[in-house]
Amino acid sequence: MRVLLAVMRWDAPTLHDSGPARPRVERQAITREFGDITCYEVSARTAIEAVPAAAELPYAWAVSPYRGCQTGCRYCAARKGHRYLGLDTGDDFDTKIVVKTDLADRLRRELGAAKWRGDAVAVGLNGDCYQGAEEVYQLMPKIIKALADAANPFTVLTKSPLILRDLPLLREAAKVTRVSVAVSVGFVDDRLRRGLEPGAVSPQRRLEICAALNEAGVPCGVLMAPILPLITDSADHLQATVRRAAEAGAVTLTPGVLRLPSGAREAFMAWLARDHPGLVPRYEELYGTGPLTPADYRARIASQVESLAATYGIGRASKQWKRRRSPDRQLTLV
Repeated sequence: MRVLLAVMRWDAPTLHDSGPARPRVERQAITREFGDITCYEVSARTAIEAVPAAAELPYAWAVSPYRGCQTGCRYCAARKGHRYLGLDTGDDFDTKIVVKTDLADRLRRELGAAKWRGDAVAVGLNGDCYQGAEEVYQLMPKIIKALADAANPFTVLTKSPLILRDLPLLREAAKVTRVSVAVSVGFVDDRLRRGLEPGAVSPQRRLEICAALNEAGVPCGVLMAPILPLITDSADHLQATVRRAAEAGAVTLTPGVLRLPSGAREAFMAWLARDHPGLVPRYEELYGTGPLTPADYRARIASQVESLAATYGIGRASKQWKRRRSPDRQLTLV
């Protein structure tokens, strides 16, 4: 492994997106190369970050030990963040990973601050917290321990089976606070996965992770996102994904239609032009005015998924969890 010192450009966000942001801050970063992956080791400026309302996610606060993601999902809304670091939102996002090596220590300080009210946090929004880099840096055990020691509720978001490594820690944390996992499975067609999520395990493997966590007593749901207009939004596609989530014992199901903010838009549209060129004009129409599809379309998809979840009984399998936890520790079920 080659280790070298480098200056990494770290840019503050701009108010509008007009191409690559101009550097405003420069930091010293330890740069490590692992095959085709470059990791930039930095100190965390903050541990708990507010989730923008525009993201339309059911989380207000997030903790992200990594920025960038080896999973390489073409649609990832976090791609734009790499532009603020002086990196590109394409290959750089997949292969140049920012590692906040002292995040757990920073997190402990922020959780103990008088102004922190103990709100639930999501772990892993800006890059999968169990991506390949985690095998090297092992940041998550300390993060889980920090959250558990503060009895702060949290949800881990991931596509990776590496989360099973920390199953004992998650079970211990669940004794003192509300702990859950959301495995991202937007569709169950593995051919789509190979093109859109090249670094992720198959949807079936992710559902097996969901089942394993639930069987071990750590409640796990499915983040059913992204649902792709004109590709995976048919009744058959939606039904297949919800049915498989139910078979895996998912205790929650949270649907989300594809968002295409800057950064994600370029990567996704390049894939679409290659694999589904006939859909490019329709997508340009759907997403012509911003990152979201029309509200009525999103509402219709959400209603369909909610109906399917009720049909397949998602949430009913949580009765055992409810018996073992006091009312203030129960999950909100979809």
